[in-house]
Amino acid sequence: MTSLEFTSQVQRISLTLRPAALNLTRDADDAKDLVQETLLKALLNKDKFKAGTNLKAWLYTIMRNTFINNYNKITKRSSNIDSTEYFQYFNTDQNYITHNGATSDFVVRDINEAIASLGTDYRTPFMMYYIGYKYLEIAEKLQIPIGTVKNRIHIARKDLKAALQVYAPVGASAADASDAVED
Repeated sequence: MTSLEFTSQVQRISLTLRPAALNLTRDADDAKDLVQETLLKALLNKDKFKAGTNLKAWLYTIMRNTFINNYNKITKRSSNIDSTEYFQYFNTDQNYITHNGATSDFVVRDINEAIASLGTDYRTPFMMYYIGYKYLEIAEKLQIPIGTVKNRIHIARKDLKAALQVYAPVGASAADASDAVED
């Protein structure tokens, strides 16, 4: 396909892009900008278009991806939170902070006991995963299939959740606790 043929087909199809752009942006000016940016990208990348494929679909894909990228840029820019006002009221004086060492000692002891109560087949992969090994690395080190590693870690988590249910938030069911840990 020659450049002239490509340009004429793009111009012909460009009329059908505006309603779709308007549907994406919900604003007439933004829709015009999106169509214009789409056409610019299409003309700059005409060498990437393969003759015989659906040009209209190719243009719609460019338009959709352009819209998504622009949307992500806008939301990323606007999601910065200015916390300076919050930190102005944050009291860092150590005289006002109390720590209940006894409670944390009980929790740590209970966690360690729960981990120690796991069988070696479950405790070893779980602890390796906990300290940062990937599933594949654990499988290679222990010379077991990766599916077995995943299963053992899953069972270890389930057993630990059951053993430490007393520390679950008040009103949370066992199912809620298991969902929270697996995320």
